[in-house]
Amino acid sequence: MLLPTDPEYPPQSFAVEGANRAESTKCAADELTGEEVDGYDVAASKLFAQKLGVEPCFVVPTWNEMLGGHWGGRMDIAFASIGITPSRMQELYFTQPYYAMPEKFFVRSGGAFSRVEQLSGQKIGVCTNCFADLYLQGTLVLPGAEVEFAVRHAQIEHYDVERNGLSAVDAGKLDAFLCSVIVGEQSIEQGLKLTAMDPAPYVAYIGGAVDRFSGLDVRSLVARANHIMADATADGSLAALSTKYLGSDFATAAGAFNLAAIEQTMP
Repeated sequence: MLLPTDPEYPPQSFAVEGANRAESTKCAADELTGEEVDGYDVAASKLFAQKLGVEPCFVVPTWNEMLGGHWGGRMDIAFASIGITPSRMQELYFTQPYYAMPEKFFVRSGGAFSRVEQLSGQKIGVCTNCFADLYLQGTLVLPGAEVEFAVRHAQIEHYDVERNGLSAVDAGKLDAFLCSVIVGEQSIEQGLKLTAMDPAPYVAYIGGAVDRFSGLDVRSLVARANHIMADATADGSLAALSTKYLGSDFATAAGAFNLAAIEQTMP
């Protein structure tokens, strides 16, 4: 089974140093084996493949290649931190979410900002074309939830690497950075003098994704994924993996998400 990953996106996915490929692997030479990558997304991918009785083989597409659909058989299903939005549903089908991630503004500790509303009009960093970017543009739509835009008219600064944006806040070059709580908290643990602002403006629900334009029977694949993820939520498997890799249980809340709310129609 072909699954996408990003070896440079810890703790969701990262390369395993010194890993050896199994001699019996069916993965192609330009694909990564399960031994060579790890992380929460990778663990969810491996869990799914294990339940199907197949070997997971990992490829490394770009973010836009995953979001754009038309995979042409290069991937079968993606557990790759793709949040569910109506615009992405034009290219992808989504499974039951396997984690739910609050995103927060991170500001410099001891700085001038203590309330989210104070950030309107300020210089704020985000990752390019992600939930945070859409939120600051005032265009973020989350199925099954109403988004309140507490920050308006921000001066948006785009970053390909979130850690660089958080470092810019620490250095006083940005007023704030909006990202997932685990990315921000990880940077604090690594020494950046930042503070997370409450409340989180939204929660991103992260589901498995399947190419809408695949010639395969995607209905049965999505249904099987929904069943496997529901079982893994019920028996605590996903909660344990989330706690191991992400530091907290972000999986249980995802299991309560009403997938019918996204009004997804499939052939």
